[in-house]
Amino acid sequence: MKLPVIAVVGRPNVGKSTFFNRVVGERLAIVEDQPGVTRDRHFAKAEWNGRHFYIVDTGGMVEGSDEMMDRLIREQVLAAIDEADLVVHLVDGRAGPNPLDYAIAERLRRSGRPAVLLVNKMDNLGAPTALGHHDFWDLGLGEPHPVSSLSGKGSGDVLDIIVEHLPESDPEDEPDEIRVAVVGVPNVGKSSLVNRLLGEERVVVSEVAGTTRDAIDTPMQYQGQRLVFVDTAGLRRQARVHESVEYYSGLRTERAIERADVCLLMIDATEPIHHQDLRIAQLAWDAGCGLIIIANKWDLVEKETMTAPNFEKALHEKAPFLEWVPVLFTSAVTGQRVQKALDLVLEVQAARTRRVATHEVNEVLRELVAHARPPHQQGHPVKLYYGTQVAVKPPTFVLWSNIPDALPPSYLRYLQNGFRKAWGFLGAPLKLNLRRRGEDS
Repeated sequence: MKLPVIAVVGRPNVGKSTFFNRVVGERLAIVEDQPGVTRDRHFAKAEWNGRHFYIVDTGGMVEGSDEMMDRLIREQVLAAIDEADLVVHLVDGRAGPNPLDYAIAERLRRSGRPAVLLVNKMDNLGAPTALGHHDFWDLGLGEPHPVSSLSGKGSGDVLDIIVEHLPESDPEDEPDEIRVAVVGVPNVGKSSLVNRLLGEERVVVSEVAGTTRDAIDTPMQYQGQRLVFVDTAGLRRQARVHESVEYYSGLRTERAIERADVCLLMIDATEPIHHQDLRIAQLAWDAGCGLIIIANKWDLVEKETMTAPNFEKALHEKAPFLEWVPVLFTSAVTGQRVQKALDLVLEVQAARTRRVATHEVNEVLRELVAHARPPHQQGHPVKLYYGTQVAVKPPTFVLWSNIPDALPPSYLRYLQNGFRKAWGFLGAPLKLNLRRRGEDS
């Protein structure tokens, strides 16, 4: 499911980070009483009245300034607006309308993005001075809504208004297509790989009216199966890639993973695996996506007899769950083994959707328990009675026990490994849920 994005923008020191923290419910953004503190974007998932969304904090925007930092922040804010489904323009109710507020409002009107105007620092909403927020009608963004991010006054009311303006989340549950996200850190060859897979003459992203802010997906047919490549920063035309776009690659990656069935994680085979690579892999695994690692630039690696096995061994040592993830050694430049990626996508998706009959689950479970019984808890034997598969995408099993909380993580990994040896599940996360006998699944 693709979650909508809200960008919080405004001139310096109007309380954007305080509002961000209020919505998220945690102090994630640094807040200081001086302008320019927020230079980097900060984004987080949030929820209000059952609606889930991303909220993005931005730096203070100064129109017309040629100072280097002001220019960089301005580019980042404009990228946030470009990404957003809804923009919250925050202004300072105590200071009144400012020329910078008018300049930002003009930007928003030109962008065509839906916008909500919030007048912050209105701590006495019931006092006669609270009428001061009406001065902001002149910005031309519709009704100004008073709020105090610091005390929380009015925050529930403005959040009700904000979620009313959000587009409905797109369930994107078409059963006859496989959504594939090509993800990874910058400059690992994502665009080159996608162009190879789609054909050099194919335009990966086209300008279609009304789709500028959204991911533009690229379909193809392979072995009778419709594959849809989910847009990431690496799928955009080079003309659209610049510093402020790369700046939001983290948010794009998370959204691409949310929308994908299978993730192709591209890494640079000429370098050691990066922490960011592992973080992306873990994000995909935790989200239930199928995962394939594409070790690109393999043509540049000096080969010895055990080069590929040693590379995989190093991956597994850094992240043990990658033992069950296929690794494909490719060169997007020469085309070496690139086509194999499509075969792996079909194979991994088949693993994600595989169902195992209940009698098979219990046969394997009995064999595993007989080979290695669960440890006792305070002298009481821990028993596993039976199990069944309850879901696919990813494969999910429920096991019933007399003391489900007593099974240690090591024993659960033993069971997961046993299930994988029995049924494969190549590249697919496998989830085990424990229940006490008598509980529903």
